[in-house]
Amino acid sequence: MNIEIDKNSGYCFGVEYAIEMAEDELNESGQLYCLGDIVHNHMEVERLAAKGLVIINNEDLKNLKDCKVLIRAHGEPPETYKIAIENNIELIDASCPVVLKLQNRVKGSFDQMEEQNGQIVIYGKPGHAEVIGLTGQTKEKAIIVMEDEDLEQIDFSRPVTLYSQTTKSTKGFYRLKEMIEVRIAEAKGQQLEVTDFKANDSICRQVSNREPSMEKFSQKHDVIIFVSGKKSSNGRALYGICMNFNERSYFVGSEEEIDLDWIQPSDSIGICGATSTPMWLMERVRNYIKEQFASMPV
Repeated sequence: MNIEIDKNSGYCFGVEYAIEMAEDELNESGQLYCLGDIVHNHMEVERLAAKGLVIINNEDLKNLKDCKVLIRAHGEPPETYKIAIENNIELIDASCPVVLKLQNRVKGSFDQMEEQNGQIVIYGKPGHAEVIGLTGQTKEKAIIVMEDEDLEQIDFSRPVTLYSQTTKSTKGFYRLKEMIEVRIAEAKGQQLEVTDFKANDSICRQVSNREPSMEKFSQKHDVIIFVSGKKSSNGRALYGICMNFNERSYFVGSEEEIDLDWIQPSDSIGICGATSTPMWLMERVRNYIKEQFASMPV
């Protein structure tokens, strides 16, 4: 039985950096608060919890004082930093550099759009941690769109500046861009001018480059075991690509969810995952499959 782990899968540098910062602090002090799940993978969250990582929410943060709190790779809105100062909380800021740069760009565009009576539109998942951080740069005025019907929130007679959550689909972004262009032209009854619409492809290339890589990998094997946390937007997007190119693709959170009936002894098996999937977990899935088939009678 041939089993291959996709070398392009696993943590992006932003997530890896956040986990390294958490582990360094935990090794030193034995406890650390983290605002939200450090990564959208329950297995990794449980591993770090055993080391002393305590997950808190925004309401918990308001009641903490004189302690250390980790900000995960997704980033946070300005309000979080304000609370930390008021409560004498030391922030260990593991915000992804790509996300921080995007926050600054959104803030600059928002200030400009306010002067022009324009709108900031963000292609992203409502309620997602990164999106919350981005809308915080706009005093919560940004319009969040993910489905076609969400476009109804936009006033197409006013200027629009479009950004994307860093982990969204590139194809989805450019499809949305074209739809907005058409709607603005229809509303104005003429071709777009430079001031009408500005689209900023702010998708992280380390993430988007995994899409073509996943296409090739999913076609290379008989069976694909895609390992990801259920909360991961990136995981759902990449699994969708696997399904498009290999109908024998299966989404699991851990080896416990694998149904051995999915696999034949002669199959070539590919194991891959999201940017939030740790390599150790994919290796555990591989070892489980090997052990199960090795113990089967010939």
